[in-house]
Amino acid sequence: MIWRWLTRHADHSPDRCALRWDAGSLAYADLALRVEAVAGALAARGLERGDRVAFLGHNTPDQLILLFACARIGAIQVPLNWRLAAPEWRFILADSGARLLLAEEDLLESAVAAAPEGCAVARTADLTPDRLPAVPVGTEEDPLLLVYTSGTTGRPKGALLDQRAVLFNALNAQHAFGMTAQDRILTVLPMFHVGGLNIQTTPALYTGAEVILHRRFDPDAFFDAIERERPTLSLLVPAVMQVLVSHPRWLGSNLDSLRAVGAGSSDVPVRLIEAFHAKGVAVQQIYGATETCPIALVQTRPEALAAPGSIGRPALHVECRLAMPDGSPVIRGAAGEIQVRGPSVMRGYWGGEAALHDGGWFPTGDVGRVDEAGRWWFKDRLKHVIISGGENIYPAEVERALAGAPGIIEGAVVGRPDPRWGEVPVAVVVPAPGFDPTRVLEHIAAQIARFKQPRAVIPVPALPRTALGKVAIAELKALVARN
Repeated sequence: MIWRWLTRHADHSPDRCALRWDAGSLAYADLALRVEAVAGALAARGLERGDRVAFLGHNTPDQLILLFACARIGAIQVPLNWRLAAPEWRFILADSGARLLLAEEDLLESAVAAAPEGCAVARTADLTPDRLPAVPVGTEEDPLLLVYTSGTTGRPKGALLDQRAVLFNALNAQHAFGMTAQDRILTVLPMFHVGGLNIQTTPALYTGAEVILHRRFDPDAFFDAIERERPTLSLLVPAVMQVLVSHPRWLGSNLDSLRAVGAGSSDVPVRLIEAFHAKGVAVQQIYGATETCPIALVQTRPEALAAPGSIGRPALHVECRLAMPDGSPVIRGAAGEIQVRGPSVMRGYWGGEAALHDGGWFPTGDVGRVDEAGRWWFKDRLKHVIISGGENIYPAEVERALAGAPGIIEGAVVGRPDPRWGEVPVAVVVPAPGFDPTRVLEHIAAQIARFKQPRAVIPVPALPRTALGKVAIAELKALVARN
């Protein structure tokens, strides 16, 4: 079903640029033909509706072409994180039952070593059929994406998203960003995550816009693209925003082509938002999860400028509520778990693990609140709550107090076991010149209650992070436990 986006754009605007990357470009007519050819190649290899096809590579047209080719025949793409180790790839390939793994040339040897029995491996360039066989047509009910979560606790789980979810997510994005066919979207985040793939990239192809693909994020390449290609929208995460703001080219950069950047994946520090706003670039926050495709809550551009730090309001085709983990409602004004339902929410986890509450609500495991104006605010991860002496402490609240402390570049807060209190908060920071842990604690003490204040400040060269720039909580807790 979603493959028809490309054929329709090819009918109406065949010469409009669809994809641009370092080695070339593809117009919509050429992209549609390439998708048909790859769909035919998959069918010629015996791939059928429901079969899983994995992809291992950087941000290239190949991943997007494969995605739409899978949609064409009703197959399911399994994007692999190229930053994982071979045993992690092997688990995902075995768990998903992938019949074919397509890999970039520079990753082919590693792909062959990781593939389990029954999973064939080929280069993306090999998918060129001698002839186009009859190809089945995928429908909106067909699963399309099987995306594995980060697996910070135990094995990763595969979230199953159908073509309908990708469509409605695109509608949510189009509404939130005011996306039109005249937009140029700069994609620098990895498309093996639903953020890099679905917050702006696939919605751009639904809209008929141009996508500028960077193989991976590089700050100089980002600034070069702003100067030369004049993108109108991009998507960033806080770690990437920090790199840009700290870069020598930041002060002299002209970002006036950018109408906005989307930002999410973790709590976005207001100081980074303000740095972009000072350049005239609105930072539109997006809240969601792999399981929600991912857009659930989102800011429009006016909301981003009016309420920096808010995660917005429910997206156009999404329902959100605050509830206790068992689904019971919270009283008005109180914090609760963010729960989401709608056509863009996953069907469930691969293997049939129960994931949704009655009524189709997905429990995110995150705590939020809604203010009197109806704006939503992220409070913390439910599982990361520190319970100290019977009091709940939300690390994100402490981190916001920590953010402006003198002598640090960035920091995070986790709980450390304590024989008296059960747990106590501890701050882990990347120090800057003039770092003094006493001054850091004094800064925090002026802003939050005593029981919430960190009992120690631990300096480290860098915070451990996941592929999307999120702080790796499990690693951080292990580090704190050793100190």
